[in-house]
Amino acid sequence: MSRWLVTGAAGQLGTDVTAVLTMYGEDVVPCDRGVLDITEPESVQTVLDDARPDIVINCAAYTRVDDAESDEEMAFCVNADGPDLLARWCYDNGARLVHVSTDYVFDGTATEPYVEDTPVAPRSAYGRSKAAGERAVLTSGAHAWVVRTAWVYGAEGPNFVKTMARLSRTHDKVQVVDDQIGAPTWSLHLARGLVALGASDAIPGIYHCTNAGEASWFVFTRAIFAEMGLDPARVEPTTTDAFPRPAPRPAYSVLSHAKWDAARLPEMPHWRDALHEAFIAVGEDLTDS
Repeated sequence: MSRWLVTGAAGQLGTDVTAVLTMYGEDVVPCDRGVLDITEPESVQTVLDDARPDIVINCAAYTRVDDAESDEEMAFCVNADGPDLLARWCYDNGARLVHVSTDYVFDGTATEPYVEDTPVAPRSAYGRSKAAGERAVLTSGAHAWVVRTAWVYGAEGPNFVKTMARLSRTHDKVQVVDDQIGAPTWSLHLARGLVALGASDAIPGIYHCTNAGEASWFVFTRAIFAEMGLDPARVEPTTTDAFPRPAPRPAYSVLSHAKWDAARLPEMPHWRDALHEAFIAVGEDLTDS
């Protein structure tokens, strides 16, 4: 049996990864920030030396996209320097690393799904920090996979689904942008994919893992309202320009699953089916924010 170590284990994705590994009967060491600070070399060395994992899944990240515009140093510390430390330990100790990245490494100007070897061109501080983390992991020499994902929601922590559920209780009408296209992804499906990859013989490198299909935030929100038994017509379309944010958002960030599928990794359900399944499984946690 392999020993797995999960960083960011108290977060949205880390919670699900830990739950999946536990359900599979794996030997798992969950580490939240209070146990393991990936930005501190001594913490990484001490905790990993003690745990001696065979496989590390890095779910720790700085994800406050807008805050990163004025706090880029901290974003790089967590999203680039941290993964570098983890990858170096994995290289030195013969462990595998599954590192989670993002669609924000792309500029969002594509009109068809981004394939894995598309050159990165981040437009935000967050995207730049995640791209730097990818480079650190991929050049470390470790047996490592970089997994890009997007539009993740789940039972733990803040996310878009919870925000829309909260707004549904305080607003008769909700305006949501219809000119940003991506692939909504349930964190539990992503967690299962990450675990499958870590246990596989897939070649190291970059992979994309999101739920299948695509939607705008507007379409996604109407589906959320439908799952809550609310009138989707309460959700009205608007544009990105109507809601300026500090960090630019990708207009199109759908990710191709070509390499994932070629490696015969688990097929990811369509986003609409995943949303329905999520509401059946953890709906109360999604709507009681």
